[in-house]
Amino acid sequence: MTRLPSLYISHGSPMTALQPGLVGVRLAELAAQLPRPRAIVMASAHWLTRQPVVGAHPQPPTIHDFGGFPQALFDIQYPAPGDPALADEIAERLDKAGLPTLQDPTRGLDHGAWVPLRLLYPQADIPVVPLALQPLQGPAHQFALGRALAPLREQGVLLVGSGSITHNLHDFREYQSGGEAPYVRPFIEWVEQRLQADDSAALLDYRRQAPHAERAHPTDEHFQPLHFALGAAGGDTLGAQRIDAGIDAGMLAMDIYRFDGPAH
Repeated sequence: MTRLPSLYISHGSPMTALQPGLVGVRLAELAAQLPRPRAIVMASAHWLTRQPVVGAHPQPPTIHDFGGFPQALFDIQYPAPGDPALADEIAERLDKAGLPTLQDPTRGLDHGAWVPLRLLYPQADIPVVPLALQPLQGPAHQFALGRALAPLREQGVLLVGSGSITHNLHDFREYQSGGEAPYVRPFIEWVEQRLQADDSAALLDYRRQAPHAERAHPTDEHFQPLHFALGAAGGDTLGAQRIDAGIDAGMLAMDIYRFDGPAH
């Protein structure tokens, strides 16, 4: 079976589901390039827990975890099946890695999962297993989650971290009608340079090393899915490829990354 990359996707606003723009084009292109996954593990910035939890629902419901948007957004369903057997395997792998993991048989797919998945695989016919993140435990913890699951990529499982390469909603009003937040490009350029240099250590220490880290990410939860995807690359060589999907509302960078990891 062909080895899949791991991915980091900037999922943007829930409105991306109705107005996909450039990120919709880029995700469709990416799906066309990838071998069809057997299943997808989705670590979203919108499922946060104190300890690792994996979703084991056989038919995960679509969660509309937002308010104040058009009814058309609430009408969208993403009826992909779950994969309880894969959830069992994920829990076992994480347990063996010293990351005791619970299973949640009721968890559905939040918008950080179903919005990008709907653009990647609109038929919703590939099983999806959601995985919670624990941002209070720091970037190295998310990296460890990804590293423990990296072997699944050899089994046709697509490992995805879903967040946003910059995420400061405090700046939305200032830039939504024009202009661009001055910290966005320096931050995303630093990230790309560190990824191309396989410098995972700097990325794990981004709070101290990255320019404008506090402005780009007042809180960590939308950046740490990147650390999950880095760990899931499976080695010191990341094989990082940046896919530029533009900047939304002048402050949400929509970068996508694929990590092919070390060559066989």
